[in-house]
Amino acid sequence: MSDTIGVMSDVGVLLRQWRGNRRLSQLELAGQAGVSTRHLSFVETGRSRPTREMILRLAEELAVPLRARNALLLAGGFAPAYPEGDLGGPDLAAVLASLRDVLAGHEPYPAVLIDRHWTMVDGNAAVPLLTAGAAPELLEPPVNVLRLSLHPDGMAPRIRNLPEWRAHVLHRLDRQALATGDPVLRALHDELLALPGGEATARPDGMVVPLRFAAADRELSFFSVTSVLGTPLDVTLDELAIESFLPADAATATCLRAR
Repeated sequence: MSDTIGVMSDVGVLLRQWRGNRRLSQLELAGQAGVSTRHLSFVETGRSRPTREMILRLAEELAVPLRARNALLLAGGFAPAYPEGDLGGPDLAAVLASLRDVLAGHEPYPAVLIDRHWTMVDGNAAVPLLTAGAAPELLEPPVNVLRLSLHPDGMAPRIRNLPEWRAHVLHRLDRQALATGDPVLRALHDELLALPGGEATARPDGMVVPLRFAAADRELSFFSVTSVLGTPLDVTLDELAIESFLPADAATATCLRAR
């Protein structure tokens, strides 16, 4: 009996943490999930054992990542619902081939395929334009693209608006760490926060935060776009994203097309 109570308590604690991360009250979450506030309270305190369907319903309303949904199910005494494919295995080969086609189709502009911790899985032929001159150890796999961009031995010395770009990266990473509850992302945020780079003193002009980058004898300006799979049912695919860079001005577009 004590083991069962411990399991129920564990899943309740996790659900309460996710609800707190999403800044929802019990009343709000109960209304969205179509359950009573009393029942949700009992689940969170371990007084009631949630069914598999209840865990998945609450996880859906809380926008919990697939990896964490599996953890919730395990904490509740159930088998995981979502498989986790191997990036080098045959099951994901077709999807990865299509994603690499997307990377190639983005040329002559840089684009990288990253995992949940911003580790580069692949990149197109334009990526070396941004990474040229970086320290070799930062380019040895596994390459963390955020560390590479903000490290003083990486891209940082050539980023002309480093304080603004650094603030953008750190803010985005902070929000991602909070949304996912991933301690690796939180540790990465703290690591990058400690790197030099200056503080942004003013709000950037324009509609987006640009990456203004010195390449050879000219300055290039990009804005970034993040693309994810729309309906993944595999943990690994759920955590992949394409980070692509598009010209923020006509001069950058002309320069890269000429290359």
